[in-house]
Amino acid sequence: MSTERAIFAGGCFWCMVEPFETRPGIIAVTSGYTGGNVEHPTYDEVISKATGHTEAVEILFDNSIITYNELLEIYWTLIDPTDADGQFYDRGANYRPVIFVDGREQRLAAQTSKQSLEQSGEWDKPIVVPIEEAKTFWPAEEYHQQFYKKDPKRYQAMHNARERYLALQRFKRKFNFSRKKH
Repeated sequence: MSTERAIFAGGCFWCMVEPFETRPGIIAVTSGYTGGNVEHPTYDEVISKATGHTEAVEILFDNSIITYNELLEIYWTLIDPTDADGQFYDRGANYRPVIFVDGREQRLAAQTSKQSLEQSGEWDKPIVVPIEEAKTFWPAEEYHQQFYKKDPKRYQAMHNARERYLALQRFKRKFNFSRKKH
């Protein structure tokens, strides 16, 4: 087994765990905070927007079963990559989408994946997800871990709202409702 780490931010970390954790080859998914300037930040500090941290998930995976590129493909389906100021109802820098990379290989894979999404024409606005070097990842408090299992009704309501939003965006793009007419 060859273990690798991926870190993705895309709005509230509660909705980012289950889509990864349920895939073969995933060893662990941890909700947490990264990219800020305070050691051992708490949830209250992060949501105050004073620490510079972003809510994210750290994924440990067996790259002989699931690849980093496959994780990137999953990631793009979970977010609106045209929204730099948060995701869905979660607004602000602490909810911004970011791909945090460990090393040159991940950076190249993330850049190639982003470029492919940009060239696909799937989105009518620019893809604004930054690719940044991974910094210290601080696990969130225990009550945030595996939230989809701890509070399934609340998680399902959030998940459904997110899915409806993304479905609406896909529908608009498919039928060019949001694209400018010439």
